[in-house]
Amino acid sequence: MAGKIWFVGAGPGDPDLITVKGRQLLEAAGAVLFAGSLVDRAATLYAPAGCEIRDSKDMTLEEMTDWLIAAAARHETVIRLQTGDPGLYGALIEMTRPLTAAGIEWTVVPGVSSAMASLAAAGETLTLPEVTQTVILTRVAGRTPMPPGEELEALAAHKTTLCIYLSITLLHKVQAALLAAGWSEDAPILVVQKASWPGEEKIVRGTIKDIKRKCQDEKIASQAMIVASPTLGAADWPDLIRSKLYDPTFGHRFRKATETSHDQ
Repeated sequence: MAGKIWFVGAGPGDPDLITVKGRQLLEAAGAVLFAGSLVDRAATLYAPAGCEIRDSKDMTLEEMTDWLIAAAARHETVIRLQTGDPGLYGALIEMTRPLTAAGIEWTVVPGVSSAMASLAAAGETLTLPEVTQTVILTRVAGRTPMPPGEELEALAAHKTTLCIYLSITLLHKVQAALLAAGWSEDAPILVVQKASWPGEEKIVRGTIKDIKRKCQDEKIASQAMIVASPTLGAADWPDLIRSKLYDPTFGHRFRKATETSHDQ
C-alpha cells in the first residue's frame, strides 16, 4: 500500500516557526523533499536518522512528482517541505494533480507566510481600525504574467495593505505602480529580507521615493517582502482610533460595556 504525502509549510525561515504538526510529521518521515533554494536546511534537522532527504532546487516539476510517487511506494510518511505556506506561490495544485491521478493520498499542513513574519519582525500591523481592514497578497509581473485586472496599479488603487512577493528585483515597477495609483512619493514602504532567518534578517524602512536606493545600499536583491500600507509607522502616531472590540463603551456577549460612549 502506498504511503501518504504531506505538503508541509516550513514557515518563513526560522525553523522554530514551523507548526507543531509539521514538526511532528518531519520527525516521523521516511522521506523529505525540501525546497533548498528557499527553505532553511535547519528545518530538515527534525527528520529522523536514515530518512531520505532530497533538495529539489535543481528538479523540474515532473522530477519532483516522480520522486514523491517513488518515495510513497517505500515509506508510510513522505514530506514535501515548502517555504511559507504551500498554497501561496507553491505550485501546489501542479504537484497534487499527478498524485491524485496515481491514486496517492495527500494532505496540506499550512505554514506561516513571510508576509506575517515580515510585519512581525518590523513590529508593524497589517490592519488598523478605520485605516484599512483589507490585506492584498500579490506580486508584479515578471517572467510570469499577471491575470487581467490584477496589475499592481489596479490593486494599489484601493489604498489597503499590500504585501508584494517575488518582486524585489522589480522594485522600480512597484514604485511606478504605486505612484500611478495615487500614492504619495513620501508614503512609507517596508522591505524585509529573509524575515525570521536567524542572523540573516534585514529590515529596511523608506518611502516610495527612496526605498530602491536604500535596498541597493543594503544589497537586497532576493528573498525579500515589500510592504506598502497606510498602517506603517502607526506606533509613532499621536492618535489612534481604538478597536471597538476592546473599547470599554463596546459590549458583547463576553463583556458588558463599562462606560458610556462619548458619541452618544
